Formats: sequence, C-alpha cells, structure tokens
Amino acid sequence: MAATQTTPIELHYWPTPNGWKVTILLEELGVPYNLNLVNIGAGDQFKPEFLAISPNNRMPAIVDPEGPGGEPISVFESGAILMYLGRKFGKFYPVEDERKRVAVEEWLMWQMGGFGPMLGQNHHFSNYAPEKIPYAIERYQNETHRLYGVLNKRLDGREFVADEYSIADMAIVGWARSWKNQSIELDEFPNVKRWFEGLMARPAVAKAVEVGKEEREKLNLAADKNAQSVLFGQRAR
Repeated sequence: MAATQTTPIELHYWPTPNGWKVTILLEELGVPYNLNLVNIGAGDQFKPEFLAISPNNRMPAIVDPEGPGGEPISVFESGAILMYLGRKFGKFYPVEDERKRVAVEEWLMWQMGGFGPMLGQNHHFSNYAPEKIPYAIERYQNETHRLYGVLNKRLDGREFVADEYSIADMAIVGWARSWKNQSIELDEFPNVKRWFEGLMARPAVAKAVEVGKEEREKLNLAADKNAQSVLFGQRAR
C-alpha cells in the first residue's frame, strides 16, 4: 500500500533546474508541501538552520515530518530526495523491478554527474564569467552538445528515458529548459524535442517550474555582482 501524507513536507527551494526536480515530483505525486524559499543570491543557504539539514549549503532539501517510523527526516541533494520520495510513495521509481530500477538510476546518475554539471559550467563561462575564455566556452558548449546527442539517441523509439515516466525524466527536463542559452538548437535533436515538449505539456510539470518564479525574477544574477560573489566566490569556511 502506497504511503499517504497528512502533514505537508517542508521544501527548501529556489527556482533552478535542481529545485524544479523536486517541485515536479511533488506536484506529480499530489503531495502537500510548504515552500521555504532559499534565496541563493542573498546567502540564505549559509544560515545555520539551513545548514542543519543541508550541510553542503545547496538547495533543495526537504524535511518530511512523517518519515520512517513516523519520525521526521531531512534529506539533501536533489537526486537523493527524488529517490526517497519515489520509494516512499511507490511512484515514478520502480524499486520492485530490478531491471527497471537500474535503468532509472542510470539515467538519474547520468543527469547528476553529467547533464547538470556540464550544462552548469556552460552557463557559467558563457554568461557569468567576468573574463570570456574561449577555450572554456568551447569546451563546455561541445560537451553540452555531446550530452544532448546521448539523450537524443536514448529517446529514439522511447517516450521516456527509462521507458516509463520516472524521476529520471524529472531530473533531466529542468536542465533542458534553457537550451537556447546553451547554444543548442533543439531541432537538431528531434527525439529530445518531442520528449521535452511532451513533458512540459504535463500540468504538474508546467505548474512546478512556475513555483517561485516571481522571486527568481527579482534576482538579476547577470547584473547583480554581489549575488555573483555569493554564488561563485565560495571557499571552505
């Protein structure tokens, strides 16, 4: 029997591709949650109360008041959150079928280890780096292009990356939303385009990527040097 949720999950979030992963899953599940905005440009991620649940000072993080045995549990790292919620509610993560589970985990890890970090570096060196370094820009644009090619091949003849709609698709789609800023022409990758447009047409996905949009728009990261210093100048404390 799938779990139910009586008390809302506390979601600590900022509207970014990693944050959207969790809002997409929560909206797809129809699970109640409270939104706690973590303004990463203002340094909210360094507050002691946030570090207590996310020691890497990165959002998203959740606190589930109805965790194992009915006791609260906190979870940080977006992939870990997706897996936890997928297991708890028995949806979008086929833990009972080893082959299906492995496929989901492969593509979730592909996103966590490649499609997110490489696209993030692409964004950084193309848009935010104070010095435009041609080698770095070309390096990460090329790797972004390669990864879209990998995804396009995987989606050939498939509706979703692991055959059935899963947390892997949810993890990937938010990063693909900014394809225009990644020097990508989506028409070059028709399978990705079909998949992307299909996911964005889902009501839960469309709603999830709007969560916190107004607050995000107040932060003009490209122009806010203080916010850039907060995000890009971090060292061990």
